Amino acid sequence: MVTIKPVKLSSSLKHPASDQTHNKLTSAEQGKLWATYVGNTMSVCVLSYMLNHVEDREIKKVLEHAIGLSRQFVQFIKELYTKENYPIPQGFTEQDVHIGAPRLFEDEFYLHYLKYVGKAGISLYGIAIPLMTRPDVRDFFTQCIDQTVQFLNQVNEALLSKGPLLKPAHIPYPDKIDFIHKQSYLNGFFGNVRPLQALEITHLYDNLENNATSKAVLIGFSQVARLEQARNYFLRGREIATKHYDILHKVLQNEDLTSPNLIDPLVTTSTVAPFSDKLMLFHKLDMYAVRIRAYGNAVSMSPRHDVAEKYGRFILEVGNYVEDGANILIDHGWLERASASREPRRFSFERVNACCTFRLCPHEVRQSLFRCASFAISIIL
Repeated sequence: MVTIKPVKLSSSLKHPASDQTHNKLTSAEQGKLWATYVGNTMSVCVLSYMLNHVEDREIKKVLEHAIGLSRQFVQFIKELYTKENYPIPQGFTEQDVHIGAPRLFEDEFYLHYLKYVGKAGISLYGIAIPLMTRPDVRDFFTQCIDQTVQFLNQVNEALLSKGPLLKPAHIPYPDKIDFIHKQSYLNGFFGNVRPLQALEITHLYDNLENNATSKAVLIGFSQVARLEQARNYFLRGREIATKHYDILHKVLQNEDLTSPNLIDPLVTTSTVAPFSDKLMLFHKLDMYAVRIRAYGNAVSMSPRHDVAEKYGRFILEVGNYVEDGANILIDHGWLERASASREPRRFSFERVNACCTFRLCPHEVRQSLFRCASFAISIIL
């Protein structure tokens, strides 16, 4: 059994001290606080619905721990915004969730989902900490990541106790230290192709887990979406997740290495929406934006050309998918805007597009990044 310990932010963070807030929030602090606030208001909605249906006592405790963390994070930021006379984002509210809607996912799914979003939290908070200069904000994000790491450990323990958690493959211990002496170590398409090394296996497994959970979420969302445009978008995302899972699974399978299982059977047949289309679209944009980062990390840790090339193609495909989803949100007036710098005179606001949920950047910047990725792929090939 997993023991869920009550978690509270330290007393120094509950009410930001006045001597820490004389400096205005920097752009990095504003951006990360905004992303954390909006993301956790969404989490409160999703977890409230899950708690209304969960039957397993152990899983219920994990869900209660998760929603407790999200509520604490939201409350701290709300109090800080109030002291700063900073507009409190709308985020997501009770209007975006129908707690009484029929069950869409089985209890076991909730643990996979919590691991999925917990990874995204660690990514968000981990990048924030080195950029935070105000002590109160830095301490807040330090506690965010500490509590999220502890929480993920508890999720993994719960998955192990329930039996569905497959572990990454075991590989032999090396007999001695060794160094690379031939460029053929990088081969992936031609010549002698070496076996996958540990870091490549790590990121393959991680991205397979992400795609398996993402596919299940998309199956559920596509069943209940009200707008046909949103439903088609989720179906397209399901196809992307399926394709990426199959490609990465084959890489491990070719070397007799295990992959995490798909969890599609954990989605029920309900067609009643528990969430607004706005929330579901934002949710998938957010998670696919994080996926771009996960694929980017995987490229940097995958010296074998064939593996790195796959991630490069995935980044291009997911980037286009995220932008299309952002355009749907914009068309319906659902995409809340983060604070921005003063607009340079040579650009008009109409030329600025949202390319992902938490990071709003010019369309031209996004295209430049994609050209860089394409160039990198051409070098790999």
